[in-house]
Amino acid sequence: MSAPSKVDKVLENYNFAKRDKLIPILQDVQAADGYISKPAALKVAKHLNIPASKVFGVATFYNQFRFKPVGKYHIMICRGTACHVKGSAAVLKMCEEVLGIKAGDTTRDGLFSIEVVACIGACGLAPVISVNGEFHAKVTADKLRRLVEDFKKAENSNGK
Repeated sequence: MSAPSKVDKVLENYNFAKRDKLIPILQDVQAADGYISKPAALKVAKHLNIPASKVFGVATFYNQFRFKPVGKYHIMICRGTACHVKGSAAVLKMCEEVLGIKAGDTTRDGLFSIEVVACIGACGLAPVISVNGEFHAKVTADKLRRLVEDFKKAENSNGK
């Protein structure tokens, strides 16, 4: 018998769970896998004894849930009001140019992904980005370019 998957391990924590636990389960599945795959969503539906359409309906309603894997460096660019006023559009444009992808995509090598978020909640540091949960304050387009270059150099020095 094969070892339990990450999703199976999450679901073990929700024995006898009802449909009111759907969102916490989806959050835990995403935390474990980095995103919610179709097979994972189907397992959740079966576990809660609800239609898969209910799981997909809830998961697609909330923008916190992702359906594609993110890169090793998951770059979240805040586009809230404070960040917008302070120039986050230029930061996003530079990020897309430097990586050759659009927001919502992941580079072919799986290293980088860009996600636009409505507000990170650090308005006093605008414009703000988060890379794998680490905040970077008062980011300019040039600062973003240098940051991405540093990540690429780190990957190259690791022999990748």
